[in-house]
Amino acid sequence: MPRKSGWSLLSSAPKGPNWDDRREKVKDAFKLSWGAYERHAWGFDEFHPATKQGRQMVPNGMGWIIVDALDTLMLMNLTAELTHAREWISTNLTYDQDHDVNTFETTIRMLGGLLSAHYLSTDFPNMAPLSIPEGSPGEDLYLEKATDLADRLLGAYDSPSGVPFASVNLHTRKGIKSNDDGGASSTAEATSLQLEMKYLAKLTGETNYWSKAEKVMQVVDDNGMRDGLLPIFIYTDRGTFRNDNIRLGSRGDSYYEYLIKQYLQTSQQEPIYQDMWNQSLYGVRKHLITYSNPTNLTVLAERPTGLDKPLVPKMDHLVCFMPGTIALGATGGKALAKAKLSPAWGRQQEEEMELARQLMKTCWGMYKVTPTGLAPEIAHFNIHDPPVMMEDRILHYPEELDLAVDADWKQDYVIKPADTHNLQRPETVESLFYMWRITGDEKYREWGWEMFQSFVKYTAVEGDGGFSSINGVDTISPSTRDNMESFWLAETLKYFYLLFGPNDIFPLDEIVLNTEAHPFPRFQLGKLFSTGWKRKQRDEQGRLVLEKTPEEKKGGEVRMQTVTVAAAPAQSVVAEKVEAGAAPVETPNLVV
Repeated sequence: MPRKSGWSLLSSAPKGPNWDDRREKVKDAFKLSWGAYERHAWGFDEFHPATKQGRQMVPNGMGWIIVDALDTLMLMNLTAELTHAREWISTNLTYDQDHDVNTFETTIRMLGGLLSAHYLSTDFPNMAPLSIPEGSPGEDLYLEKATDLADRLLGAYDSPSGVPFASVNLHTRKGIKSNDDGGASSTAEATSLQLEMKYLAKLTGETNYWSKAEKVMQVVDDNGMRDGLLPIFIYTDRGTFRNDNIRLGSRGDSYYEYLIKQYLQTSQQEPIYQDMWNQSLYGVRKHLITYSNPTNLTVLAERPTGLDKPLVPKMDHLVCFMPGTIALGATGGKALAKAKLSPAWGRQQEEEMELARQLMKTCWGMYKVTPTGLAPEIAHFNIHDPPVMMEDRILHYPEELDLAVDADWKQDYVIKPADTHNLQRPETVESLFYMWRITGDEKYREWGWEMFQSFVKYTAVEGDGGFSSINGVDTISPSTRDNMESFWLAETLKYFYLLFGPNDIFPLDEIVLNTEAHPFPRFQLGKLFSTGWKRKQRDEQGRLVLEKTPEEKKGGEVRMQTVTVAAAPAQSVVAEKVEAGAAPVETPNLVV
């Protein structure tokens, strides 16, 4: 049954689409969550709403929830709450702690949160304004904390290849390789630090942040992976990939997101990242887009054993960032009608927008297929046998989803028992926000409102605990997981608030949002910064082409060859594959 503490948020909701009122309902939900955290776990990194307890991730806390929510507090004009948060940061927060932390999560949540708080408090002083006299101690609190943290994170980049270690000790500033996955780092984690580091470099004029983050992109791209699709693990010692698992879910997702966002962050002055994005999106369409059976919903599937191996029709909820990101890439963040006036608009952009619409529908279906109206963590799909790939032909699909209980399209989804939990993730409402802003189609707002109602009904905690992730979206009486992720405040509720609000707040053609929904301004490269690397020559499938020898240049011959990694003893690569249950094969990576 719906939990009473959240139900009151909806009982007085208007029957018509009063978006200002609906936005206020989101603000009320945020205040419930924040208030519960303040009462029961203030200053702790984790909050367990059901038991009303907190827990630290490091001895003295990192401000995990507080820092991650700063810009949401500003956006919602919650001045009293922001004052309390800023006081805690000023008097309690220190990153000089002898403890290892995850490089990626600390960058996107903590560094990103501090940088966005600096941006909003300086460029938009009317957002939750605080009385801080100019020149007073702590005036640049957010930037000072961000710089200190970034300096500690830099040690993660001191690997033999330049690919950052999975963790770093904040006190010693030493990187620590992963204890799992053969010591490899997650590809997404290694390549989703760039927006934060490059913005800090621009703010401070310190080029070291820029060059460290940029080097990662060069090392990754120099592998010359086929059609721009990358395996989900990369070795820090030699900068080459581990195994052949290709997916846009966990450990793969934000690599692709940050390609197009890096291009937009520097005001489209670094076309190298647009080229990489275009190549990757082509690869997605060629190798990963298929159709469900019998309804022909668009599915972004996985290739866990390589591009030439079987397709697995599985979508993490994390994959649902893609509809909005595809639309952002096609339009640059402009409204669709305006984007279409550009001379650069053509068939490619039209096809990308249609793909965004269809994937958005599939992600929306992940919510509507369950009795709670909340998506599972992972959805599988029934597909045609053999799979029909978008690259081969586009199948007819339903324009809209019939919401009847026994609608035919629901049999296309397969929700496995282990995947029925919901962590209050933001990716679907994130894409709804982008799709609404770009297309102006109000159905995306309506879908978001239905999703928000379901979150309030089924994730609210009895009493004054706020909201929690839940165990079973397949039952109308789900049990609580007794945890509120920081991204519930930093991302999910923020995106709902923006979806229901006016379009002139965080205009998409003027900002970029990092993968934790922290807004940064777009900026010009200026004299101090530039793209410090170039892509190596590639064939039509994105694989490296070896340069001509002087003799070949004279004879007009072209040497094209894909070579195999030889950076480690062959037996170690084979051993890892055997451990993973795969047959020993050559690793299709490149060295020059």
